Amino acid sequence: MTVKPENAKPESAGNVQSSEILSIAILGGGSFGTALADISATNGHRVKLWMRDETQVQSINEHHENQRYLPGFQINPRVSADSDLDAVISNADIVFIAIPSKSFRDVIRKAGDKLNGKIVISTTKGIEPVTFDLMSEILREELDNIRLGVLSGPNLAREVVAKALTATVIASEDDALCQTIQSVLHCDYFRVYSNSDVYGVELAGALKNIYAIVCGMGAALGMGENTHSMLITRSLAEMSRFAVTLGANPMTFLGLAGVGDLVATCTSELSRNFQVGRALGEGCSLQEAEQKLGQVAEGVNTLQQVKQKADELGIYMPLVDGLYSIIFEGNAIENLVKGMMLREQKTDVEFMSRQSI
Repeated sequence: MTVKPENAKPESAGNVQSSEILSIAILGGGSFGTALADISATNGHRVKLWMRDETQVQSINEHHENQRYLPGFQINPRVSADSDLDAVISNADIVFIAIPSKSFRDVIRKAGDKLNGKIVISTTKGIEPVTFDLMSEILREELDNIRLGVLSGPNLAREVVAKALTATVIASEDDALCQTIQSVLHCDYFRVYSNSDVYGVELAGALKNIYAIVCGMGAALGMGENTHSMLITRSLAEMSRFAVTLGANPMTFLGLAGVGDLVATCTSELSRNFQVGRALGEGCSLQEAEQKLGQVAEGVNTLQQVKQKADELGIYMPLVDGLYSIIFEGNAIENLVKGMMLREQKTDVEFMSRQSI
């Protein structure tokens, strides 16, 4: 049920206007969930943040700081944290889900019917093991009556809470939903663009994590800018080739959710997957790299799922093959780029726009 400001005129269901004060639920107390909570509260909405850890709940409610994931950043005091999932979502108009892919389905099942009739937005950039389901597909499978969207883009959480200029993409076939999310999150440092290609936007957000690990490894090995730019560009070709085979729109990969997110994740020390790649490049084992990070890096799980699917469908993915061989088969990191140079196709641009003559 949409909460109206005092003296607001009644409107038809689903058409939320920018003047409305809404109840926002954020499921997931990690860095990006906290950043979304901060933006929503600063924009005047009522915000509840669901976190499993009571210590983190106390930190948000008493100190207005996520001391585990975003230490040193003050969160808007309008954000209220709670470990009771039902209490957080029961009166929400909009639910943002920002939890790791491995826990996603379980949490959705626990929320169950309480999500009925609500706008539900996934911000998780990952692929479920075994099923190869994206998070929007899990939502469709588990829930019957929701308005569904996906939020993705070059959104490093520390920069968002530091109020650095940032843009993101809300993807949905529901135009009114896109307008609502744009209204809720838009501010002078956070811009929200829309896209109807839900699958492409979501798949781009998952795939780019693989290539951030590759670039992190390269950085540890001291690769130059020529090599770095080559890796990013060939990553874009590879991920778009894979996604289009699965039905995504190739043009999506030229936008913020595609090349934008890829560049940010492959070049920033704030990227969790880049950090994992750097640690691997410095000689750490996968377990040591993940322990050093202290947060979930979706790229390793995504790599396993994409490698299996690419093999099944016969999709040419030399970077995925090379990274997989390093992490799971013990091959030398130094062979990754060299192997790609020997195996790569000679065509530069994967998809060309042809005008009729």
